[in-house]
Amino acid sequence: MLILGIDTSCDDTSASVVEDGVKIVSNIVSSQEAIHSKYGGIVPELASRRHIEMIWPVVREALRRADTGLDDLSAVSVCHGPGLIGSLLVGCSFAKAVCFSRGLPLVSVNHLEGHIFSCFLSDKEAHESGRPEFPFIALIVSGGHTSLYRVDGFGLYKELGRTRDDAAGEAYDKVSKLLGLGYPGGPVIDAMARQGDPRAVDLPRAYLPEDLDFSFSGLKTAVMNYLKGAKEVPVYDICAGFQQAVVDVLVRKTEWAALREGVGTVAVAGGVGANSLLRTDLARMGEKNGVRVFFPPIPLCTDNAAMIAAAGYQHFISNKLAGMDLNPVAYLPL
Repeated sequence: MLILGIDTSCDDTSASVVEDGVKIVSNIVSSQEAIHSKYGGIVPELASRRHIEMIWPVVREALRRADTGLDDLSAVSVCHGPGLIGSLLVGCSFAKAVCFSRGLPLVSVNHLEGHIFSCFLSDKEAHESGRPEFPFIALIVSGGHTSLYRVDGFGLYKELGRTRDDAAGEAYDKVSKLLGLGYPGGPVIDAMARQGDPRAVDLPRAYLPEDLDFSFSGLKTAVMNYLKGAKEVPVYDICAGFQQAVVDVLVRKTEWAALREGVGTVAVAGGVGANSLLRTDLARMGEKNGVRVFFPPIPLCTDNAAMIAAAGYQHFISNKLAGMDLNPVAYLPL
């Protein structure tokens, strides 16, 4: 059963063909990083215009690499939110056009749900330890989202906590801009942190022990205030200290969630899931508490259409289909 996934939720145009919800046959991502990097962040109008240019070439390439055609598909799965409304509109309109012209079933997927199901996918970097089993705790951590969910099965999601202000990835981008390191901030801060001392700069951790929510705006402000008063800027140490502060909170909150819910499995998804320190420290937390921790392969942490196809497969076999009146939604809770 082949599902064509389409994701245009933010700035990457992606299409993927996934077999039976787990096997990636093709996964194409057209990045807009070169367009937005000079602005220090994503410009929504530019993003949506680029999606219009790239959507058909990307889908065509995904079909070519999968050695399949539109008539061989079982369904088309598209992300309809949350995200940038102009970007989402391109993907939804294209998916509806394909389904209408070829008589294919249409499936709509919440972007956060897609991230959760990225941990069930396999590609050349297959999961050596298998896939997570229900129930599990899902930590979704990216540029737009930082949330904890209890996942008891497909469609059974309970939000345990979320950021009250900045997402973790957003904080990375803003601190990177303060340090003049460019956009996106996650990969460059991760690389520079390896050469710094995380204890050299004292930065706060907002543990908010009364619940499982997150807050990263105070950490960002602390970096800004430090820079204002510093005679010299130890960039590597700031990167290391900032990253350690973010990861400490993410790991501690995930640990609390797993212990509180009595769940022995954690799955991590989203762009910050590619962070080297987060992967290391969460693995250690799992070993300490007897909790199995699953990460998607690095290429599947950031936005991609394979995860949309994987979640879409679950919708399709459950007969949860969308109609031609499907509209994108910028804010869409899971």
